[in-house]
Amino acid sequence: MRLTELADVGPFFALRTGDAPEGEGGGYLPLGDEALRLRVETVTGRLGTTDRRVAASIAFQGIAGRLWSVALGSAVLNGQVPDLAAGNLRWHPDRTAPDDLLLTAPTALPPATDPAAQAAQLAAGVLHGLLVPLHHATRTLTPVSGQLLWGNAGSALAGSLRVLHTWCRHQQRPQDAGRALALVRALFEEPLLRGTGTLHRTPGGPSFARRTCCLYYRVPGGGTCGDCVLRHPPRAR
Repeated sequence: MRLTELADVGPFFALRTGDAPEGEGGGYLPLGDEALRLRVETVTGRLGTTDRRVAASIAFQGIAGRLWSVALGSAVLNGQVPDLAAGNLRWHPDRTAPDDLLLTAPTALPPATDPAAQAAQLAAGVLHGLLVPLHHATRTLTPVSGQLLWGNAGSALAGSLRVLHTWCRHQQRPQDAGRALALVRALFEEPLLRGTGTLHRTPGGPSFARRTCCLYYRVPGGGTCGDCVLRHPPRAR
């Protein structure tokens, strides 16, 4: 399947395919417990925090954003949903987009007959096939709120939509922009994402207000995100 156009949207939408570059294969791990543990360690160091809940939250939101971006971008721009849950996806815990994900044998799911069917494919592959196991693994690794993590997944999905929607409008592709919005609206009807926040349609594009906080304000020098439920960071006790 054709995934090269995704890189034009932005680094979070890009996806390496095929074999890992020579000498780098050992760094790419299956998307599971060990990769997550190493990623949380990496994020802990980069954020300069000692609170592993914060690092786990940010790590989960980051990988959710990558998965949503690749899958949603392909669905909208190529009309096909890549099969990311077939066991061929690899994650490099030390790298950032676009070099953190590798799909060794890219294949597409069967063509969907309508937007509802395509949204169902996205939900089955990304939400249930990948994020549910990662949600469980994250909570097993670190005592972080499950509701917070699903809020992160919703925020990541909305963030992917904003970037893709803006790109489509700039490229004079209004139908694709509308399709992206319709798919994401359908995904927010999934029980795991429903209630994580509110998606608004504004003249400037989609906006999202979440109902939980990712804890980024706890990072040294951090603050609240644009979609945060908190209007101001809590005061230190």
